[in-house]
This record gives sequence, structure tokens and C-alpha cells, in this order.
Amino acid sequence: MAQISSVRLQGIGASEGISIAPVTIFCKDKIQVQLRKIDDAESEYERLDKAIAECYADLQAVHAEAGKRLGPEEAKIFEGHLSLLQDPSLRKKVTQLIEREKANAEYALEQHFDTIIAKFEKMKNEYMREREADVRDVKERLLKKLLGIADQSFPEQSLKVRSILVAHDLTPADTTSLTVGSTAGFATEIGGKTSHTAIIARSLNIPSVVGVSGLTNAVNPGDTIIVDGREGVVIVRPTEEEIAKYESKREQYEAEKTALASLIHEPSLTKDGRKIEIAANIGSPLDADAAIAVGAEGIGLFRTEFLYMNRSSLPDEEEQFEAYRTAVERMSPKPVVIRTLDIGGDKSLPYLPMDPEMNPFLGHRAIRLCLERPDLFRPQIRAILRAGEYGNVHMMFPMVATMTELRQAKEMVDEEKAKLRTEGTPFSDHIPVGIMVEIPSTALIADQLAKEADFFSIGTNDLIQYTLACDRMNEKISHLYQPFHPAVLRLIQMTADAAHRENKWVGVCGEMAGDVQAIPLLVGLGIDELSMSASSVLKARHLVQGMDYVELRELARNALQLDTQEEVLRLLERSRRNRNA
Repeated sequence: MAQISSVRLQGIGASEGISIAPVTIFCKDKIQVQLRKIDDAESEYERLDKAIAECYADLQAVHAEAGKRLGPEEAKIFEGHLSLLQDPSLRKKVTQLIEREKANAEYALEQHFDTIIAKFEKMKNEYMREREADVRDVKERLLKKLLGIADQSFPEQSLKVRSILVAHDLTPADTTSLTVGSTAGFATEIGGKTSHTAIIARSLNIPSVVGVSGLTNAVNPGDTIIVDGREGVVIVRPTEEEIAKYESKREQYEAEKTALASLIHEPSLTKDGRKIEIAANIGSPLDADAAIAVGAEGIGLFRTEFLYMNRSSLPDEEEQFEAYRTAVERMSPKPVVIRTLDIGGDKSLPYLPMDPEMNPFLGHRAIRLCLERPDLFRPQIRAILRAGEYGNVHMMFPMVATMTELRQAKEMVDEEKAKLRTEGTPFSDHIPVGIMVEIPSTALIADQLAKEADFFSIGTNDLIQYTLACDRMNEKISHLYQPFHPAVLRLIQMTADAAHRENKWVGVCGEMAGDVQAIPLLVGLGIDELSMSASSVLKARHLVQGMDYVELRELARNALQLDTQEEVLRLLERSRRNRNA
């Protein structure tokens, strides 16, 4: 009988590591909901209330178990699920649908959740879009309660041998129940690197790949598969040669991991003594532990949007203060740069109505929205100022385009300081206030802005697409999204030079910061700080320690003289080969 050929599938690496093992397939039954006209709305309300209460109790148990297995910070992932169930608008909107449509509770609930899910799916920001999976998980749990469907037993409980789990999707609760002893790795058809499932996988150190299209159709029970969580590769039914190759890669990976771990407490210095701060980007307080674990020298970008998601109303000052304080205390005395709210564009919130815009990325978002909505902005400013009492806090405004915006935002900060002082509320009066450089106009007047901003942090993702008038999510023009375009490089250099003339520091917190191809060029352009995902920190430190700053300055000067991205990339490749020679 002829052997079925191996199949190589590409996905997204969610948790690093390489596993080779037999496959176990986990298939969830699809939940079918049908419209049933009802006469007794009250009985449907009671069914809904019972389902919410039972689901809440189940998730409390999951939250408690996650706390034991993963720690209190990772367990906070499930607080979003619980808050959804506690949200008064859930019951209000579903009961309104029951009454208006004369519909059964499960149908009304599905309609309500599908509306929320559709809004999340439209978001282009990966971090925000991945929260849709949490909403879907709560929806399915409630539907099962209403329909009397028992939870399917998770396959790990009956595994005879250590296996790689394959599924269309795994919920955070599914992932929390995995153990390294039984599960060698997992791969799913949907999901992203910032999903809660991926975060838990990294916490458990289980190699995993997500977003693997066509995976469940490609595997059969008992197949051997390879999961490469670094490269995002899944190989189904590998050949003996492929197995040997990946066993060797696994040994290399483990050796590299051991070598990188030795750098955790070392400074990020070039060979000739130039200090580059290697910091981490985080999206919630629980991410701070991952930054600490790899020796990040600070938090270069604390995204605060997580506080505003999966809820029906704005977070108050106290809730924000507690979240910021948690991260700041964990990182102290290292700096934590807290970015004020950046919504609008691709990050709209279901409970915050915003007028439709022809081009939301050029519209009413970030600092523009906050300046017009002091009810949004002032409580956050106060919370950040108060958190400054507990560590080294920096405040950063996103999407600043003009000097007027910076001055207006700083004026609000001064006003809130005065109020806190009058109230006798403790706060830090010495928090540096900086801006993100994401718009070409900001880079072009960086010399003026540097006189009034305490620091700059370049958001390369937006700077690139605004400079080249290119939506990076649009496949038709994705070739124009060029991080190494000479125009982008010149704007970065202008920003760095302007900051240094005023003795201010400048960082990069976009994707380029963690790109090993870009790091030598960014350092050569004068960047002082690189902020990236925690998983990239040690690789970046290792790279910085092997470079000479004087040579990188020459590399940057040469790159700025070139005409195209392709020429820059060729220059960088030659430089890399010379360093490794």
C-alpha cells in the first residue's frame, strides 16, 4: 500500500517549540438554534436567568482552576468572560428581543451575540479582533445551557500516549486544561498570536500553531504530525527525512533557548558600549510577568484598550488606576510607558457610538477623540498620574499630528494634577509626557515637538501606511507596505535627530522594533529604545550585543542614500553576512 505523502501547512506560530507526535483530533458538535415562537415571555426570561447563573458558576470554577495552574495574572483572562455575564445590558437586550420577536431565549441570545461578534470581526486590529473568540466562547456556553447540551469531554482526559491536539478552535478554558505530560503541542484552524488561547499556551510552554487553514481536513486519526511553534509550520505525515530534520531543529532550539536565558539579567550594550533599552509591549497587566521573565528593561508600550473591551460602559477612574498600578508595581523601578486610549479607526467599541466615516483611519480616533471627549480622557489621565506614585510611569499620547493637540493634552494633564493636589489625592507630579510619532507631519515638525514633549515613540505600523498611503490589510496594495522604504527611514532619522538635539530619548514600538532585520538599521538611525513582544526581547538583546554602533551608523548613512526598499534589503543582507563571517 502506497504511503500517503506528507502535507506542509502554514499558520501562525503561537507558542515556540517543536513537537513530533501522533495526532488526536478534537471535533466540537455544531450548535443548532431554531426560532420558536413563544407565548409566555416570562418563562423564557427565567430560562435565560438560569442559564446565565449556571454559566457564571462554571466560569468561576474555571477561573479558580486557572489561578491554581497558571497563576493569578493568567487567570484574569477569564474575568472578561465573567464580566460579560455580569453585564446588565446582556439580560436587558436579550429580553427585549424575546419580547419584540416573540422568540425563544436561545434564538434571542444568539441574535444578540452575533451582532457583537460581527463588530469584533470587522476590526482590523489583531489584538481587538482576537477578543471576539472570548465573546463567542461565552455565547456557546450559554446556548448549551439553554439547549440542555452537555459539555463534550475533552480528549486529553482519555489520551493513552502523549499527543498533538488538532482542532478547529480551542477556547481559553480548553487550553487551560492541557498538561505538558499529555499534550505535546496543538494546532488549530483559527486564532491569532494575541488570542487568549495563544497566551495560555505560552504560559504552559506548549508548542502551538494557530490559523492553519484546512488543517482538520488534512489529518487522520493516528497520523504523526510536526508542530513548529516558531515558524508557524505544521507537517502532516512527515517523511523520515523531515522527522530527522525537525529533531535536529528541536535540539538546536533547546540549545538556543538555554543560551538566550543566560542573557536575562545582562544589559543591552553594543560591542562598543552603546546602550539600547530593550523593552516589551503589553496589552494588559498580566502581560507584565512575561516581560519580567525575559529581562525586559521596561514596558515601552502599555496598550490600555483592554480596559474598555467586553463591557457595556466606560471603566471608571478607580478600575483604571488599579490596572495601571498592578503593572507599574510589578515592573518597578523599570519604566512603564502607558499609552492613553487609542480607539476609533479599527478599534471601535460596541457601547461607544461613533458616526460612520468614509475613512476611519484618517478620522475621529485616538487623541482627536479624547480631546473632544473629556469624560473619556480625564479619568484616564488621573488614573495614570495616581499610578505614578507606585513606580516609574510615562504617559504617552497616540496619533498626535499638531503642536496644538500636544499642548491641549498637556493642559488637561496640568488641570487634573491641580485637582488631585486640591483633593489631597496622592499622585506623581513628575511623570514624563511624550507622544507617538505615527504621522508624517509629526516627524516633519519633530524639532518643534521635541521642545515640549519629553520623549518620542515611533509607531512604525501606522507611520509606514500613512507615509506610503497604503492600507497594509488591503491585499491588492500590500506590496506597497514597505518598512524599509527610504522615505520611512528618513522620517525615523529626522525624529531621532530632533529628539537628541533637545536631549530627549526616542523609541520604536511598532513591529519593526522586534524585526531582527530592522534592528541594526534602527540602532544605526539613532533609536535609543526598542519595544517589542516579550518573546522577542532576548533575541534582540543577543543581536545588539553582537554589533558595533559605529559600524551601524555607517550602515544607516548608506541606507539613506538608496532609492528603493529592495536596495536597502540587499544592503542589510550584506551587512548581516559580514557580521556573521
